[in-house]
Amino acid sequence: MGKRKLVVIGAGMASGRVLEHLTDGAPDAWDITLFNAEPRGNYNRIMLSPVLSGEKSYAEIVTHDDAWYAERGITCRFGEHVVAIDRATKTVTGQQGTVAYDKLLIATGSAPFIIPVPGRDLPGVITYRDLDDTNAMVAAAERGGTAVVIGGGLLGLEAAAGLALRGMRVSVVHLMGHLMERQLDEAAGYLLKKDLEAKGIKVLTRASTKAILGEDRAEAVLLEDGTTLPADLVVMAVGIRPETRLANDAGLSVGRGIAVNAQMQSVSDPDIYAVGECVEFDGHLFGLVAPLYDQAKVVADGLIERENAFVVRDVATKLKVTGCDLFSAGDFRDGPGREDIVFRDPARGIYKRLVIEEDRLVGAVMYGDTADGNWFFGLIKDGTDIEEMRETLIFGPAYQGGTPADPLSAVAALPPEAEICGCNGICKGRIVAAIEGGAVDLGAVRATTKASASCGTCTGLVEQLLQVTLGDAFRKPAAQPICGCTDHTHEDVRRLIKTMPLKSQEAVWQELGWATRNGCHVCRPAINFYLLADWPLDYQDDPQSRFVNERRHANIQKDGTFSVVPRMWGGITTPDELRAIADAADKYKVPTVKVTGGQRIDLLGVRGEDLPAIWADLNRAGLVSGHAYSKGLRTVKTCVGTDHCRFGTQDSTGLGIKLEKLLWGSWTPHKVKLAVSGCPRNCAEATCKDVGIVCVDSGYQVGVAGAAGMDVKETERLADVPTEQEAIDLTVAFIQLYRENAKYLDRPYKWVAKVGLDWVKARVVDDLEERARLIAAFEVSQGIYRMDPWAEHAATKAAGYAPLADLTLEAAE
Repeated sequence: MGKRKLVVIGAGMASGRVLEHLTDGAPDAWDITLFNAEPRGNYNRIMLSPVLSGEKSYAEIVTHDDAWYAERGITCRFGEHVVAIDRATKTVTGQQGTVAYDKLLIATGSAPFIIPVPGRDLPGVITYRDLDDTNAMVAAAERGGTAVVIGGGLLGLEAAAGLALRGMRVSVVHLMGHLMERQLDEAAGYLLKKDLEAKGIKVLTRASTKAILGEDRAEAVLLEDGTTLPADLVVMAVGIRPETRLANDAGLSVGRGIAVNAQMQSVSDPDIYAVGECVEFDGHLFGLVAPLYDQAKVVADGLIERENAFVVRDVATKLKVTGCDLFSAGDFRDGPGREDIVFRDPARGIYKRLVIEEDRLVGAVMYGDTADGNWFFGLIKDGTDIEEMRETLIFGPAYQGGTPADPLSAVAALPPEAEICGCNGICKGRIVAAIEGGAVDLGAVRATTKASASCGTCTGLVEQLLQVTLGDAFRKPAAQPICGCTDHTHEDVRRLIKTMPLKSQEAVWQELGWATRNGCHVCRPAINFYLLADWPLDYQDDPQSRFVNERRHANIQKDGTFSVVPRMWGGITTPDELRAIADAADKYKVPTVKVTGGQRIDLLGVRGEDLPAIWADLNRAGLVSGHAYSKGLRTVKTCVGTDHCRFGTQDSTGLGIKLEKLLWGSWTPHKVKLAVSGCPRNCAEATCKDVGIVCVDSGYQVGVAGAAGMDVKETERLADVPTEQEAIDLTVAFIQLYRENAKYLDRPYKWVAKVGLDWVKARVVDDLEERARLIAAFEVSQGIYRMDPWAEHAATKAAGYAPLADLTLEAAE
């Protein structure tokens, strides 16, 4: 009996492993013909990155050379595309002729996805998939210039790193919120971004490509937000898709990939096998090497007539991207009943997160130190009960059976020359000497040694040294941390966000050593506000870090319905606006319509599902959100002033409207209410507001830090000014100073009590340059946030609202 004929389409790593097993196990059983569209045989595609960076040559990554194929009698038809598969005649037709088969193996791999944007066909736009792509990038890098890599997955980052090593200026554009989102969570993605930026690679996340610009070749990449990135080379690395065109044309069953059974045979034709990235099995696609090699063994065994079956196994991803060690395994998504154990070492750039469900480890993500990755992966695969080792689990196998690590013992064991404060080069011995010399609290240690007086990240270590050195005499500082996620106070975090600088939540969690993966319902709203206020151009507001009322843009009531309050500028309205409110009340069966203390109309009892529609109706009448739910400007209450009142001294209504239109939409540490009274009779109750202006014959009396809630407090006089514009400037500067310095959830009167009115006056009243800076900074922020959230959400009636649970509910006006 002669040899049976096997035709293989594709000379990649998966089919290469099939040929290894087959020719070793049955060297004389098959007459093999191997087609490959590339003009070469099997090479290690995983090692293309070192070839791109110049660390390896192509010769060093060849897996099967010409001699290997010759020794096994394999007929190689390299550089030849397969044109068609004819299942009826059992033939494969290439560009140079037809060959018959008894069995056919399709290993066409995957094809890079090209974003359908204008300019994608320009010269200078390439993908990153094979050696030819790599050589094209090497040639482009030799010319120098700038490169834009579209896609922040593994391939994109490897391309970016290789081009950067070859001297190009590289930017990475990634659509999602963090890099490698399939393999890493947000915290690890942040660390990867930070490390890439330290290597000179610019990274833009949440960035969508609109077009590739250029005449005769690529010259720039235009993003949806209007940003333009110069580009001599554009690398598309946004993803891959199974290459199934031949299988489709042959009438095989194809879903996302070629549908196969557990023996890797096409479900449509038992004489046709498929292997690698082109296949789909039990709803799964495959991109990692381990399952591809498992598939290859199953195919080879089938061709030798041995029993075997492919099984989808859990796999761990352990990678090194541009010198950064990464590991992920299992399912590390959030979910009900799941808990996190998080370890962070900001100084060494290490992050570890374990996800536990019902005393089982179900997921793990590690960055910077992945040595114990396989051990954690074993716990996940085996479903090991980790209850007994829970307290020491994060420290790895070396710590099991022991006691939890004691931070004080670790600090006590440090040698005197160990550096504690990196900013100022202060060692342990110097701090201990200062403590023994009488510096018995953190402030005294800072004053004596400067330890923890700069960036503040070593504050915890210094406090531990105080505790170790003083023993029972140690008194913990009175200042309380934000929450149980951190030892840092609000003031510490605010200072560090500005000085380090930290411009994202993940930067805060990692660099400040948060004990939780992603904060909690107490700290997240505070951190979200601090980032929003301090970096308005760099930070994107996170709705999920807001209270439920701010997420829904309406106040939830005790029965689960909502209160909707349109804005009425300075308390002024029109008949048309009133008709629109009445029509909305009728249309949506609003049970209660109430005039508020802030001179507005409140629609109480609106159903949650009706919110987008009622917003849209009110918008059409020119009404916008009154932000009665927000940590921001609520109302500017006014009297009628000189327009109608015989006692009015100034146009209080006009000033109130100007202030409200200037300040509306601004986010602040707590709610802010203003009032403008047209005379000292104070009908608008300006003397108990956060900012209150009383009009007098000589001008305007500007007061701040009043209160009329649980505390009742009269305003303190900030300044008397002769002109309306000066009153406006003082108000805006005060609000911005409050935004930049106050603790989250402190009303202005509490904040002024802490810093002192003299401190406020020195910056807002006396220092004209600082006043101008504050006003300019406020306007920069308002350029982003002076907008109507109702209008944004009205168009999408089911616009992803968060569940109504878990966060503190707020009162309306």
